Amino acid sequence: MTNFIPFIIVGVVVLLAFGLLLTWKKAPQDKAIVVTGLKKRVIAGGGGIVIPLLERTDRISLENIKLEVRTDGALTEQGVEIKADGVAVIKVKSDAESILSAIEQFNTGNEDGTIEVIRDTAKHVLEGKLREIISKMTVEDIYKDREKFASQVQSVAASDLADMGLEIKAFTIRDIKDDNGYLEALGKKRIAEVKKDAEIAEAESKRDAKIKTAEAHRIGEQARLNAETQIAEAEKDKELKVQSYRKDQETEKAKADLAYEIEQNKVKKEVTETEMAVELLRRERQIELAEKEAIKREKELEASIRKDADAQKYKHEKEAEASKFKEIQEAEAMARAIELQGLAKAKAIREEGKAEAEIIREKGNAEAEAMAKKAEAFKLYNEAAVTQMIIEKLPEIAKSIAEPLAKTEKIVIVDSGSGKEGGKGASKVTGYVTDIMAQLPETVNALTGIDLNEVIKNFNKKNEDIPKEE
Repeated sequence: MTNFIPFIIVGVVVLLAFGLLLTWKKAPQDKAIVVTGLKKRVIAGGGGIVIPLLERTDRISLENIKLEVRTDGALTEQGVEIKADGVAVIKVKSDAESILSAIEQFNTGNEDGTIEVIRDTAKHVLEGKLREIISKMTVEDIYKDREKFASQVQSVAASDLADMGLEIKAFTIRDIKDDNGYLEALGKKRIAEVKKDAEIAEAESKRDAKIKTAEAHRIGEQARLNAETQIAEAEKDKELKVQSYRKDQETEKAKADLAYEIEQNKVKKEVTETEMAVELLRRERQIELAEKEAIKREKELEASIRKDADAQKYKHEKEAEASKFKEIQEAEAMARAIELQGLAKAKAIREEGKAEAEIIREKGNAEAEAMAKKAEAFKLYNEAAVTQMIIEKLPEIAKSIAEPLAKTEKIVIVDSGSGKEGGKGASKVTGYVTDIMAQLPETVNALTGIDLNEVIKNFNKKNEDIPKEE
């Protein structure tokens, strides 16, 4: 029994391999296999395992599909019937979702049958969209710009075909014609326009030819004149250059002669400078020897002087130290004396200040005592005495008022001579003084509270009451 185990294993492996081959499905690049059953999936450009009996496969082509699109009697925007023939190239999109959508809508169980259904459906969609676009355009626009016409048809139909899992790879308008001669009339009009343009162009060409011929003659004549002018200018330039060359030649000769003379002088100068340099070198050598000798003697003299100087320096240092010590002692003594003198002076000033303060205090007491006595004396005065004092001072007050007028150098009096009240101008000057004196009682009353008018009245009354001697 054990001898058959290897054969059994080999048999099982063979059966597994055969079963795998039976369940393995491959799809080329231009095909797609849609597997349904246990799990819906798409195999495109590769292979996969399909379980028999449990899963089903359907094939669909991914190749380009060519369509002939034709419309008869389609009305344009102007209501003109035209015929439009086009060619479209479509295909099933390569993504799994589009393949599933296409197989769902077009599957017939046969690959060729499915392609025919796709072709027929797409053709009807494109023809409908072609008519739709024709109805929105004029004959002239369709005829002149076929590319725009085809692009609009493609863009409008693309969305509908995409929902079916299809895409438009290309769409072109092959031919446009009509049975009413509209396009032929457009052609004749265009031919007439072209002929007209050709005749105009020919006339313009002849005109331009004549203009260019005249321009060429003018340019030729101008060129001849320019050439003659250039020849004359060239001859003039030649003569000027010859003269310039002669001048330059003479100048160069003069420069050469001058340079030769300068060079001779330079050589003589160099010889003289060389001789002077030799003499200078000789003298410098002598001076150098003399300087060395002088330096030697100077060093000997410095050595001798340095000894004497060191001795003098030591002596002076000692004398300076002694003098410094002496000056320090004297300065300290002087500072002490100044300090004592300052203390004494400060004490004297302090005593003097005390004495002056005492004098001022005594003087103030004396003045205060005098003022008090004066006040007591005034209290003893009666009203008559005060009145007598005021009356005695009135002449002095009048003098003080008139004194500024007496010092006036010049008085200018303006008098109209009308003779009105107030008198002449000269009499007004004395009037000013009397007016001021008349205002004096009011001023004294305002400042002191004493009514001069009342005082004088009382004084006169008292004098009248005194009996006169017989």
